[in-house]
Amino acid sequence: MTVWDRPEPPTRPVPLDRERIVAAAIALADEGGLDAVSLRKVAARLDAGPMRLYGYIADKEELFDLMVDEVQAEILPQEQPGDWREVLRVRAHRTRQATLRHEWLADLLGGRPTLGPNALAVNEATLAALVDLTDLDTVLRAVETFGAYLTGAIRREIANLRAERATGLSKHEWQRASGPHLTRMLATGRFPALSKAVYDGTDVDAEVSFATGLDWVLDAVADKLAQPPA
Repeated sequence: MTVWDRPEPPTRPVPLDRERIVAAAIALADEGGLDAVSLRKVAARLDAGPMRLYGYIADKEELFDLMVDEVQAEILPQEQPGDWREVLRVRAHRTRQATLRHEWLADLLGGRPTLGPNALAVNEATLAALVDLTDLDTVLRAVETFGAYLTGAIRREIANLRAERATGLSKHEWQRASGPHLTRMLATGRFPALSKAVYDGTDVDAEVSFATGLDWVLDAVADKLAQPPA
């Protein structure tokens, strides 16, 4: 039985329900990441005894599932775009923006899918935009490919943001600090392709990089959708 199937306990003198528990947990995670979340800390924020939370949530994994599903509500648009590319593009950008607001979400993307109502609605909207275009197996592989790009790109961006905070250096400050070492290594002539990339490549910000990679993935999906079923 999942947490969504299990009824909540009766109300007691200190008002408590899963909605309040999840809101408190998200606030803690937004402040200090997933390591800052525990049932004890959530209970303290709600002025409730820790044991009371076990009537609503079995363990921290269930709490994480509920937190993810709550944020999924921020990803689902109010109106479904008509074109399948726009459906996937909107989902991608809304997922990125939600993760920038809740960085801890990056640590939970890509694992087992949560089965809450918001997550199911997001997945339903994605599949509904594609399912009638070609055979089901092609659609499922397309969704997997899209999801893999989304997870990887967002995790990389969040990792870079965390590195900036940990070192106190922005991307360009880190590049300047690392420049002398990299220059010496490239001058050896052992890394010609990397040297060309460093000296001749165009530096773009995270949003442009994300949007460009997304367009390439969607182009590849479009190519597969246009092919006749095997």
